[in-house]
Amino acid sequence: MNAPAAYDRIGVGYRRIRRPDPRLDALISSALRGARTVVNVGAGAGSYEPEGAEVTAVDPSQVMLDQHPGRRKVKASASRLPFADGAFDAAMAVLTVHHWPDPHQGLAELRRVARRQVVFTWDPAHRPQLWMLEDYLPEIRALEESRFTPLAEVVEALDAHTVLPFRIPHDFTDGFQVAYWRRPELYLDPTVRQASSTFATLPPEVVEPAIERLRADLASGEWHRRNADLLDRDSMDYGYRLVIAGERPAAG
Repeated sequence: MNAPAAYDRIGVGYRRIRRPDPRLDALISSALRGARTVVNVGAGAGSYEPEGAEVTAVDPSQVMLDQHPGRRKVKASASRLPFADGAFDAAMAVLTVHHWPDPHQGLAELRRVARRQVVFTWDPAHRPQLWMLEDYLPEIRALEESRFTPLAEVVEALDAHTVLPFRIPHDFTDGFQVAYWRRPELYLDPTVRQASSTFATLPPEVVEPAIERLRADLASGEWHRRNADLLDRDSMDYGYRLVIAGERPAAG
């Protein structure tokens, strides 16, 4: 949500696939409770912004800002936020730190401009990983591990006091990479894949043969035999974490 070239390309129609999930929304909203002014860095189309707060959306991609429904929108990089020290009650960043040109500088900027920081990210050291990475596209693992800042570094950079796990529900509505862990047929849809920066970043000559192997395994039943243990699960922990730092949320 903060790589201008990528999101100028893949951002068209983004809101249709990347629909905020109410369970993740509840977790993020709780972490932002009591914040009256919020800056959403790498805001994209505005997912998970708290109701009732004055939100300023920041993104380097004009395509994404054009889809954002808010009135306060600023085209800028996370590494150089054009705001005064302590300008906001809270800063939020949802699945965007891995797109920042300098993640540590961006995290420092969150601390500079806000008294509370709420960051939703992925821990590249977590296991298990999605079966797509294991069986079809190990190139995703290489890409993700090269660009995601290790969770421990995010926690240290923010001096965070809370790290909350978020298990991905089987009917998760926000179509990022792991959303369809129990609905593998949806990965066959190029529109679904286009809304994930990982799939959109990898070249077609890598992605398309892997998708054809998945298609064949679904048709033969091999995927279901190999992943039978997933079929009765309601949620999976794939390493997604909400990191909270600075001023603590107001009591609920």
